[in-house]
Amino acid sequence: MKVTQADIVISAVKPEQYPAENFPEFALAGRSNVGKSSFINKMINRKSLARTSSKPGKTQTLNFYIINESIHFVDVPGYGFAKVSKKEREAWGKMIETYLTHREQLKAVLLIVDLRHPPSNDDVMMYDFLKHYDIPVIVIATKADKIPKGKWEKHVKVVKETLQLQPEDQIITFSSETGQGKDKAWGALQRFM
Repeated sequence: MKVTQADIVISAVKPEQYPAENFPEFALAGRSNVGKSSFINKMINRKSLARTSSKPGKTQTLNFYIINESIHFVDVPGYGFAKVSKKEREAWGKMIETYLTHREQLKAVLLIVDLRHPPSNDDVMMYDFLKHYDIPVIVIATKADKIPKGKWEKHVKVVKETLQLQPEDQIITFSSETGQGKDKAWGALQRFM
C-alpha cells in the first residue's frame, strides 16, 4: 500500500472518544520498547509521527492514527516495563480489554515481539487472550536486522513454539531499520480490509 497521508487522530481512554468513522482498525500490542512506534513510522514512511521514547511505558492511551483516509492503526499501551502504580496498570488493562473486545471496527491485532528473544509471559498471555476472543492475530517479529539472516528461521521457530501459534496466524519478520517485511505486513493487513 502506498501511504500518501497519515496523522494522529486522537488519544482516547474511553469508547466515546474513539473515532466515529467505520474504517478498518488494526491494533498494535506488545511489550513496552518492543518497537511499536518504529513499526508504525516505517509502515507509513514517516520519521516520527508515532513518538518513540527511550522511557518505556510512555504510551498510556489508545492512540488512533489515520492512514490514507481509509484505515486506522491503534497503538495500545505497552505491557511490562512501565514504572506506574498497580492501580494505573489495572486501569490500562481495563481500557485495552474494553477496546479489544468491544470495538467492531477492529479487524486484527498486530502482536509485536522482538525476534531476538523468546516471547515473554505477557506476550503469551496477550496471544491467548486474543485467541480466546477470536480476534485475528498477525505476529510481527521486529529487530530482524539485529540477527544474521541465516538464523531467522531458528528464531521464528522459537516465537511460534512459545506462543503456540495457530496455523491461521501469520508471523512476519520485520525491521524498521531496513524495511524488511514491510510489504508483507501491508499484504497481511490487506486481507482484512
